[in-house]
Amino acid sequence: MKLEQQAGVSVRSAVIGIAGELVKGTTTTVRVVRKTPEKAMDMPEIERIIKLVQQRAEAKAKQQLAWELGGKDVSVRLVNSALVGMEIDGYSVTNPVGFQGKDVLVQLYTAFAPLVHIGALERTAEQLDLDLIAVAAEPFAVARSVIGDDQSASMNAILMDVGGGTTDIAVVNDGGVQGTKMFGIGGRAFTRAVERDLGVEFDDAEQLKLGLAVNSVPPQKIAAVEGALSKVLDVWVSGVELALSEFTKLDHLPHRLYLCGGGSSLQMLVDRLHDSDWYTKLPFTRKPIIEHIHPDQVVGIVDQSGKVKDHTFVTAMGLLRVGLDTVQYTGTNGDSMKEKLDRILHV
Repeated sequence: MKLEQQAGVSVRSAVIGIAGELVKGTTTTVRVVRKTPEKAMDMPEIERIIKLVQQRAEAKAKQQLAWELGGKDVSVRLVNSALVGMEIDGYSVTNPVGFQGKDVLVQLYTAFAPLVHIGALERTAEQLDLDLIAVAAEPFAVARSVIGDDQSASMNAILMDVGGGTTDIAVVNDGGVQGTKMFGIGGRAFTRAVERDLGVEFDDAEQLKLGLAVNSVPPQKIAAVEGALSKVLDVWVSGVELALSEFTKLDHLPHRLYLCGGGSSLQMLVDRLHDSDWYTKLPFTRKPIIEHIHPDQVVGIVDQSGKVKDHTFVTAMGLLRVGLDTVQYTGTNGDSMKEKLDRILHV
């Protein structure tokens, strides 16, 4: 209500982010051998190929979830899909319509979430009398926020959103999302550690945690607060290493690491990434450069309120970007190749 009053508009639509270990986002590569290579490709054929990739990615996501849940069969739904790359007979193409060739290779990023989780979000939107435009995997939304419309851009980066309950990671290679990983350690885990070790209430523990950055922690408590946070940082860094180690299809990982989310405001976390050798067991070609994402870096979203000032707003801006994309793609009747592909991917 306060935000509606501030913006001077009444909100009727919403984009809701979803995160957690059960949200599976990865890039799937499928090679299709055409029976009539001399025939020029058209949009119906491209649509069939993309749907095939999505089906295979869905089967893979269900298989992975079943393994993680001890064999339990889980229904999933596609929440995000983005074309990473396409090749015909070994040649990279951005517009395959009209090309002839035998071997078609498609790389498609897809994110799936359990149907029960999506259903809960849909019911929440219904109870709030909101039209749910899209459910978006939050690391994909963060990636979408900093990748422009030109998917051939050469952006290479690791995007890390440290939220309250989870850390969400997206790896972007040559402008395409290679995959997303999430694990269940966020800002609240650090606060709980201070709460437990110092025997204080949660709100007081939060103030002690945040107070380290502004020198407001009583001197006699600094060592205890840092000790509590350091224990969780050890586990958190191990989670980062494990998540990044699963990107086995890349020859090397991007050396730029961009942080966002309230949890990344913890200076000890930033310092640990800066100063420790956590990256040496991973396929980096050089020491990673650690930076926060600034709202000015979000593509296509301009803050006119003057209140969006730091990295803590980036995830929300990314979700807004996904919402704008969804409205644009479902409402357009454009005939450009990009618009046609976007409609296929967002059905």
